[in-house]
Amino acid sequence: MSNPFGTVPPAAILEGNATDAYFERTRATLEHAEKNPHVVAEVTADQFPTGSFDVFTGVKDVATLFEGRDVDIDALPDGQLFDGGPVLRIEGPYLAFAELETSLLGFLSQPSGFATAALEARLAAPDSLVLSFGARHVHPTIASTVERASLLAGLDGFSHVAAGEILDREAGGTMPHALMFCFGEGNQADAWTAFDEAVDEDVPRIALVDTFWDEKSESLLAAETLGDDLDGVRIDTTGSRRGDFRHIIREVRWELDARGREDVDIFCSGGIGPDSIRALRDVADGFGVGSHITGADSVDFSLDIVEIEGEPISKRGKLSGVKDVYRTPAGGHHVALADGDGPEEGDSLLEPLVRDGEIVRTVALEDATERCLEDASAVGFDGSTA
Repeated sequence: MSNPFGTVPPAAILEGNATDAYFERTRATLEHAEKNPHVVAEVTADQFPTGSFDVFTGVKDVATLFEGRDVDIDALPDGQLFDGGPVLRIEGPYLAFAELETSLLGFLSQPSGFATAALEARLAAPDSLVLSFGARHVHPTIASTVERASLLAGLDGFSHVAAGEILDREAGGTMPHALMFCFGEGNQADAWTAFDEAVDEDVPRIALVDTFWDEKSESLLAAETLGDDLDGVRIDTTGSRRGDFRHIIREVRWELDARGREDVDIFCSGGIGPDSIRALRDVADGFGVGSHITGADSVDFSLDIVEIEGEPISKRGKLSGVKDVYRTPAGGHHVALADGDGPEEGDSLLEPLVRDGEIVRTVALEDATERCLEDASAVGFDGSTA
C-alpha cells in the first residue's frame, strides 16, 4: 500500500493540494478574470501587542513550502516570542502562493502551541530534568514536530524513536508497566535484573516502582536488587491512587536516604504539567511531560492581505499596511508601519527567509533553543501564564 494510513503526502503539501477548497475556486476565478495582483500578506495572531507571549516556530517547514515560488518572505526567527503584530510577511503575485495558505498556517499554528506549552514546563523547573513524553497523544506522522518543539523550548529530551532519527537525537526512556506485568507480581526484582542485563550500558537504570506494591516498598526493593547500578526510580502512580503525590515522593526520598541511597534520583510522570512541576520540583529530580504539550491549543494564526498593488488594504477588524515588529529594551513587542518610524530603541525582528523563491536563512535547532530561552527571560515569560 502506497499510503496505508491515509495521511496527506508531502507532495500534496508542496504542490498546494493540501488546501481549503475555496482557494482552488479563487484560483479558477482569478485566472478566468486574468487577475493576479501583486500583494503583501501578513500572518498574525493578534493585531496589537497583548502582553501574553507565545513561542514562534515552524519557520523551517514554511521555507521549504515556499522554495521555488515567486515570492519574498520575511519572518521572525525560529524560537522568538511574540504577543502581537505580524510574525511572517509574504510579498509577490497572489497566485504564486494562494493555495499554500492552509498548509502555511498549519506549519506555524500547532508547533507554536506545542513549543509554548513546552516552555511553560521548562520554566516551571529550570534546574530539573524535563522530558517530552507526549508523542503517544498525537498522530505518529507528526511526532517529530512535537519533539522538535519540545527541544526548541529547552526540554532535555524525548521518548519517540523515529522522531529521534529525524532530529538526529537519541530517544530516551527505560521501562513501561507492561514489562513489569510480563514478569508478574512478586517478580519485580526479576524484571529489573533482566532489564539491567539486556539493555545497553549507557541507558540509565531507572526502575518503575508503582506497579504492584507501595511506591516506597518497590523503591527499596529496586535499590536492593540493582545496588549501585540503580540510577533512579520512576513514579507514575495513576491519579485514582495518587492522593498526596508530594507526600508519596517525600516518603520515598526519606526511605532511600535513610539507607544511604541519596544518589538515587526520583523521576515523576503521569499527568504532569507546570503546576505540578512547581509543587514537586524541590522533592523530585525530573519530570516526564505529555498531554500538557500535546494538548496545547494551537496558536490562532491567520493570513491577511494588507497591501495590494502598492495600496494599503484590510478587512474590517484588521490593520492595513505593511508592518514591522520590534523588541524594545524593556522586553516589549512594538508594532509599526514599515515605512514609518519604529521605536527610538529596539531591534527589528522580521528577517529575510525567502527571496525570489530561494531560501536565504538557515534554521538551526540549537540556535532556536538559545533564542527561545533568552527571549523568555527578556519578556518575563515565567511559565505560569501563556
